[in-house]
Amino acid sequence: MNGLSRRDVLRSSSFLSLAAFPGALDITREFAPTLGSTGGLSRGPALDDAGGEFLEVACRGSLVPDKPESEFAKKLEELRASRVPVRAANSFLPGSLQCTGPEADPEPLLKYAEVVFERAARAGIETITFGSSGARSLPEGYSQVDATREFTAILARMAPLAAKHGVIVSLEPLRKAETNFLNRVSQALPIVREVDHPNVLITADIYHMLCEDEPADSIVKAGAYIHHVHIAEKAKRTAPGVAGDDFRPYLRALAMIGYKGNISIECRWSKFEEEIAPAMAALRAQLADIH
Repeated sequence: MNGLSRRDVLRSSSFLSLAAFPGALDITREFAPTLGSTGGLSRGPALDDAGGEFLEVACRGSLVPDKPESEFAKKLEELRASRVPVRAANSFLPGSLQCTGPEADPEPLLKYAEVVFERAARAGIETITFGSSGARSLPEGYSQVDATREFTAILARMAPLAAKHGVIVSLEPLRKAETNFLNRVSQALPIVREVDHPNVLITADIYHMLCEDEPADSIVKAGAYIHHVHIAEKAKRTAPGVAGDDFRPYLRALAMIGYKGNISIECRWSKFEEEIAPAMAALRAQLADIH
């Protein structure tokens, strides 16, 4: 790449996106992210009928990393039979596997993570979203500087394991109500830059960004480090279209960085089968508005 490192290329892409942000939206002509939803496999038929293109399941429920291979074999058959492709998984680590602090032990954590990655690869799952609030929350008074150093080291060791199995670990900032560590995309960005590995990137959860008053500009600054997206409305974590939240600034930011990945609706549903089609329609309408 003419002597440029991957880090240089990613930083350059972020800079170019930021420079273009105030200008014309001609680059959004190719903006067509893949839309889907989080949830169990039982949601597949209704999601398919609504035009959803992928499903995002829970690691612990679908990959059962703490269970024997015989139990996963049954899950694998179900995953492969899904009416919509299962491309992503969340709920990565249980709270018992601490990433930082005095209780942290990297070895069992990494062993568990590799089981997740290996099973995800066999199921065709490409993205593991790393939210896991319990696993990364810090004891009261614990140093954020120390936690950042420890967490970065864990991700650096996790990266080659993810690469070995062809999956992406996508670090998800969460609102302060859920964790006291890594609440904004702007906080995740320097960690992922330091890890500097193509298999460790960022999930931008627009719901959490809204809760933390984080501007859409953080997506633009992160640029090519944004790999996956979650979305829900702010007040009650409802689906797009329920309260009428305007996601256009965040969607426009994704368009400006040339985002081509997935957007998962991750929200609270009352009756998924009745609500998913209107939610998909509302999200598509906002996407159309930014062109």
